[in-house]
Amino acid sequence: MRIAGTKPRLLLATLLLDANQVVASDTLIEVLWTGTPPSSATANLRTYVSSLRGVLGATEARIAAHPSGYAVEVEAERLDLLLFEDLVTRARASARTEEAAPHLRRALALWRGTPLGDLPASPVWDARLRSITQARLAAAEELIAVKLAAGEHASAAEDLRELVGEHPYREDLWQRLILALHHTGRRAEALHAYTAVRRQLIEDLGVEPGQDLREAHARVLAGEPVPALLPASVPAPVPAAVPATVPASVPAAPPPPYQLPADIPDFTGRAAAVAALTRSLSAEELAPEGPPSIAMVVGPPGVGKTALAVHCAHAVRGGYPAGQLHLCLGGTDATPADPAELLAEALRALGVGAAALPPSVHERSALYRSLLAERPMLVFLDDAADAAQVRALLPGNGCAVLVTSRRRITELPGTRLLELDVLPPEEAEELLGRIVGPARLAAERQAALAILDSCGHLPLAVRVAGARLAGRPGWPLSVLQQRLADESSRLDELRAGDLEVRGSFERSTSRLTSDAAATFRALGLLGPASVPGWVADAVLGRRRGEAVVDSLVDANLVRLDGTDALGQPRYRLYDLMRCQARQQTGGEAERQALARVLGGWTSATGHATTRLPTTLFSLTPEEPAPWSLPEETLARLTSDPLPWFEAERQSLVEAVQLAAGTGLATSAWGLAAALVPYFDLHCRFDDWQLTHRLALDSARAAGDRRGEAAMLRGLGQVCLYQDRYAEACDMLKRARTIFHELGDVRGEAISICGLGAASQFSGEHLRALGSFRHALAMFLAVGDRGGEAYARQAIGRIYLSLQDLRQASRWLSEALRLARELGDTHREGCVSMHLGRLHDLKADADEAMRCQGRALDIFETLGDRHCGAYAMQSLGGLQVARGERSDGSDRLRASLAVFQQLGDRSGEAATFQTLGELYRSAGRTALASTYLHRAVELRQELREGAGL
Repeated sequence: MRIAGTKPRLLLATLLLDANQVVASDTLIEVLWTGTPPSSATANLRTYVSSLRGVLGATEARIAAHPSGYAVEVEAERLDLLLFEDLVTRARASARTEEAAPHLRRALALWRGTPLGDLPASPVWDARLRSITQARLAAAEELIAVKLAAGEHASAAEDLRELVGEHPYREDLWQRLILALHHTGRRAEALHAYTAVRRQLIEDLGVEPGQDLREAHARVLAGEPVPALLPASVPAPVPAAVPATVPASVPAAPPPPYQLPADIPDFTGRAAAVAALTRSLSAEELAPEGPPSIAMVVGPPGVGKTALAVHCAHAVRGGYPAGQLHLCLGGTDATPADPAELLAEALRALGVGAAALPPSVHERSALYRSLLAERPMLVFLDDAADAAQVRALLPGNGCAVLVTSRRRITELPGTRLLELDVLPPEEAEELLGRIVGPARLAAERQAALAILDSCGHLPLAVRVAGARLAGRPGWPLSVLQQRLADESSRLDELRAGDLEVRGSFERSTSRLTSDAAATFRALGLLGPASVPGWVADAVLGRRRGEAVVDSLVDANLVRLDGTDALGQPRYRLYDLMRCQARQQTGGEAERQALARVLGGWTSATGHATTRLPTTLFSLTPEEPAPWSLPEETLARLTSDPLPWFEAERQSLVEAVQLAAGTGLATSAWGLAAALVPYFDLHCRFDDWQLTHRLALDSARAAGDRRGEAAMLRGLGQVCLYQDRYAEACDMLKRARTIFHELGDVRGEAISICGLGAASQFSGEHLRALGSFRHALAMFLAVGDRGGEAYARQAIGRIYLSLQDLRQASRWLSEALRLARELGDTHREGCVSMHLGRLHDLKADADEAMRCQGRALDIFETLGDRHCGAYAMQSLGGLQVARGERSDGSDRLRASLAVFQQLGDRSGEAATFQTLGELYRSAGRTALASTYLHRAVELRQELREGAGL
């Protein structure tokens, strides 16, 4: 079979290395484009797979697609690697050596040079190629042992010559070669072999041969008989009876400890983690006299730390023939295992009897290190509590140590830390499919995806859900989907036999300090959005809560979610962990903590709002927030308010939802009202409506009439922006009534201004003028100069519409003067825009352009896209009138795009009208007709929306 192109050959090689197993797409992409995959890598991979399928069509192999990758399916007899492994397995299962030899010879005959030697190397292959090479070496040594047992010393010697050529520093191989040559009477060759290896060791490594090799040399020199030539790794045949000359008191040597738990049959995904971990644990990477290699797998409860560790330990165990120790450290138990008891368990496994156990931890640890120095092993320490517990169990040298822990243990020098997260969606789906069956999953895939979402893609939860479904084959997946949909009972459903998500979580939460537990519970209430670290201060009601958050992060109960644009660390709970935290809340302490957190959000929002370019018509609770951030923290966080609002927007919206849902009505409407200037400036109308509707319901339920009026006023303003004039009037009238009944003059005046705007936009200019004059008198009565500036501007705008240019100039000039005195740049921009219209009506084109340009500059500087679109529309119209059609048309189209994006049909209609007239004057009648017709349609919709 001939395959053209390097990448198809790399792809096939990677699939064949793990034949009949799914290879993740990410792994295949890494092999094909090491480190720098193109954006089209996934599509290119599918193309290469398709081409390979065409080439493999004539063979008995096929490539199957899976949710997370691809697998080549091939019979063992058709692939040399699988056939090699099968023959070696048969040889080892043979009862007699003469039956093993043909299998081993046939297996070794399949080898031709270096595996994949004609392809560019890939780091992804390293662990697998090392494993294959080690398997070939083990098979060769076993064949030599078989030959020696059968008396074929000459043939065994030739095989040994080949092996020492490949592994020139393996003294055990040289020892057997020297003794095999001596056994066949080739004494001179045996002595020459010793001389050669001794020179090599001295010149290359600076060491003399070891004791076993020197003893073999001495035996040849003395002409002594050759002992049984079996390698230490191959057990000698058991004699039928113990000779009478062997003293009965001599104890048998203890068997090597092979204590690894069983591998996970349906282990899924984690390709990058497996590659990194097996590389760290590989025996070939260890220096015999160097420090131990320590790999630490950490992560939250249920994320699959032990499963990954066991899987990787089995992958490298062949490199540790002296044995593998497994100790469970009980880090999540009420009382973690005592290092002294753990050392006693390890020493017993290494053959130390109870009478010989030293009394102290220090002495036991020293003996443990001494024994492991003689026979390097893989040491698996599962569920560590802390660094002190692990430190006592570290070997001195030459071993590999694999540790799992829920805590981030970073104090051990040289440790390679591997942090596990939940499974990617495709790997979680593959795991569920392996448990319940791929056909069953495919038949109800949407239900399966919903189940996985409810499980938060946490491996333990996915396994529990799969176990429940596997035990109920008659259930549709939708049954479990519906049961898991309710967060309040979700953890109750995630239980199957001794597998239980809640119990796994509780083993971690039960060990928290009171402060950490309170913070954990409060974070559960705050929703899925990430939160800044100061939230812990609010929960605890004191400063410096970072240490408490750090302890939760170290325990992997809270995840560090990066930093935001302000440089603040962000934190969040895993989805199921949030369910656990919420179920532990409900007391008065949590309610007070929540009120403090909401107070923190409200005070920070209010502080940031004061630094926005416009804060007109803010209506907030009269009583202060129950908790506030320190002034220096507020100043630092909100020094540039817009990035702060963008970073916290989702958290702020969810905070309003939380306050409304928990009956904290004042917090709900106070925070919603504080957000209005930001929502207004950046046209966040969806967030504006959501927060205000939630807070309105909460205020009504609590009987908070001022909160109800403030939210009605805010919702009425959104309706005005979206040209829903009838709905706006209804809400604003109700708000005005409540404010009047409460004696809140300013709130009533603000509502009257909204009603005036609705009248103006509906074409009722005289009614609007009356509303704004009434509001102006009320603002003057309460000394609200910002409200006064707005009312004067609004009155001037009405006179513009009535073509009374003298009155318009008077009122707008007063409004401009007030805006500048107040330092209200945004109001100055609004007034400048109207002054531009005034000068246009006066036929003063240059001054009109100057005013509109000033307005546009102000709005663009402040980031107000909505007002900026109106200034841009006016400026474009002026440019068209001056004959600058191209530039004017560009500005008009830009403003039209903003109006359409924000849902401002009034601005959209006016811009369509201007563009239509422009195109008609340019002779583009068809396009002009389309634009003018659209302007008519929009105005009709506006009249219907206004109830006209």
